[in-house]
Amino acid sequence: MAGGELKYVPAPPAPPPPPPEEPASLWRRRPVQAALGAVGLLLLVFLWLSWALPVGRALEPLENPTLVLVTADGKPFARRGSYKEAPVEVEKLPDHVSEAFVAIEDRRFYSHLGLDLRSIARAAVTNAEEGEIRQGGSTITQQLAKNAFLNNRQTFRRKAQEALIALYLEARLSKAEILSRYLSSVYFGDGVFGLRAAARHFFDKTPEQLTVGEAAMLAGVVKAPSRLAPTEDFEASQQRQRVVLAAMVDQGMITAAQARQARRVRLREGRSSLPVGSYFADWISAETKRAFDRAYGEVQVQTTLDSVLQAQAQRAVRRALAGARGQRATQAALVAMRTDGRVVAMVGGRDYQESQFNRATQAMRQPGSAFKLFVYLAALRRGMTPDSAILDAPLKLGDWTPQNHEGEYAGRPVPLRDAFARSSNVAAVRLSEQVGRQNVIRAARDLGVRADIPNDPTIALGTPLMSLLELTSAYAAVAAGRTPVIPRGLAAEPVYGPFGRPPRPRALDARQRDALLLMLREVVTRGTGAAASLPVPVYGKTGTSQDYRDAWFVGFTGDLVVGVWVGNDDNTPMRRVTGGTIPARIFREFTGFAASRQDFREPLHAEPSQQTVDLEAIDPEPLELPPLEGEPPGPEGGLPSGPADLAPPVLAPPEELDVPPPDAPEPEEELPPETP
Repeated sequence: MAGGELKYVPAPPAPPPPPPEEPASLWRRRPVQAALGAVGLLLLVFLWLSWALPVGRALEPLENPTLVLVTADGKPFARRGSYKEAPVEVEKLPDHVSEAFVAIEDRRFYSHLGLDLRSIARAAVTNAEEGEIRQGGSTITQQLAKNAFLNNRQTFRRKAQEALIALYLEARLSKAEILSRYLSSVYFGDGVFGLRAAARHFFDKTPEQLTVGEAAMLAGVVKAPSRLAPTEDFEASQQRQRVVLAAMVDQGMITAAQARQARRVRLREGRSSLPVGSYFADWISAETKRAFDRAYGEVQVQTTLDSVLQAQAQRAVRRALAGARGQRATQAALVAMRTDGRVVAMVGGRDYQESQFNRATQAMRQPGSAFKLFVYLAALRRGMTPDSAILDAPLKLGDWTPQNHEGEYAGRPVPLRDAFARSSNVAAVRLSEQVGRQNVIRAARDLGVRADIPNDPTIALGTPLMSLLELTSAYAAVAAGRTPVIPRGLAAEPVYGPFGRPPRPRALDARQRDALLLMLREVVTRGTGAAASLPVPVYGKTGTSQDYRDAWFVGFTGDLVVGVWVGNDDNTPMRRVTGGTIPARIFREFTGFAASRQDFREPLHAEPSQQTVDLEAIDPEPLELPPLEGEPPGPEGGLPSGPADLAPPVLAPPEELDVPPPDAPEPEEELPPETP
């Protein structure tokens, strides 16, 4: 070392430690235990599938079978629900029927174990190129799994479930059993499920009678039922049929000559063409579903609808609206029922094809003066009679001043029957305030009204919203003499659960009912409802809401109760249409026809037990209720009564009462009746 200097030389780096050895996989370390575990897991999956997936589900009838609605006189008028007939057995079908489906849907059906790997690989390539699931590569077994146990969502999870169930079905069932279940449940469009139903629906024959061409056409439909059903697009169905026939030739199932011969197919529908819906059919839809369980084929449902009366109701509504174009009335509804609640006619609007909204059952509108039935019933319950007096003069309640139609007042006390017949607004409001609004609400509830009724002074003029069906049912209770009358559309008596039973019917007080009948009769004989008059006794009430937005007539004759509404869907005002005009004329046309039929029945008490008396020849009875604050006392401390008080008075300014202003607007009242 020169110069005695020391030089540091670093040691060479240590070699890196060897990488840790990877543990052997479970399959290498314990192959027997791993295999047993996999088999056990697979066995558990199959045991769970055996419990959760009944293999006979595809053979079961549908939850919503086809219901053919039939009128009371035996005429079908609507068909609802899906159509499925009894299952088929492949062994009993001609070979060409099952071969047509195998040729186009799953040509390797008899050789695979539920999954066709070649088809799956082809579909995987296509889906990868498209970036989404466009092809499924499903076998017939997979389609059965989907149809019987899964949904139609195109997801990888659903496809995995479908594959697992398909393997299970192949292990449990024979190929013939799988194909039988598939053909018994596959969808063919038009609401038709299963080959037996499809053969009947499209060709009016059994599956055993299908020709090669017919079988090929049905097999072709399965790919896109809504588009390829012969009833939807026969030309597209024929083109698809030729593809199926070519596949059958290619696989040696038929000859080319047989394929050419089979192209000619004649469509022959085996079921009569019926509409799916109508206003009445939609209304009873929920009721029919509750009443009928699963079933094959078509279930006939007897309804209460009268085909002749229904046709007449539709004519009356169409004719009235056609003549009302200049009055800005575009819609109308009619309900006709018997006094036991059987609905015999229902028109929910001008045209069901244009609008399925049912204005008889779904629309909530202000009934106007038709609501006064409950006001006067409340007064009768307080001991009043049709001859009791009520003041028909200007009135002010806080900031609200109800008015009679066109500002016309008697200016003196008038009998209740007169105020009701002429539909006096101020008289109804006075009466409601004097007997108590809660009593008015209770009267409505007792007649079956369940709509919301606010505790508001304007309820006397019919501002609460309710449906035509509900109001008509309340009038039916008066006609029947018992309450409530529950409208129904099925001929069979409804079956109620332990907690769904309606209240037990109660008889109306005979004196109060007689008084109501008397007043309802006089509305037609000399009041606002004169346009509804018929040769037979008619009882009813008109109603008109604010600014002529709604016009009503509800009445009855014999055992037939009819409600009519006229208005516009957008709630725009009509041109001076009142309950005594178009609605009353619709009532007269329809009810007059019904009353001319041989089955028209007079009730046990067609006329009230009291005799109608001449109002000009009587003195109104005094009202035995405390007067409203601010009203002048009569000779007995109550309202004025007697001949001297009936002299034409000089009208004073409207009295003021300390009542909060209402939230709802005051409805206009009816025009003077037109000559019928």
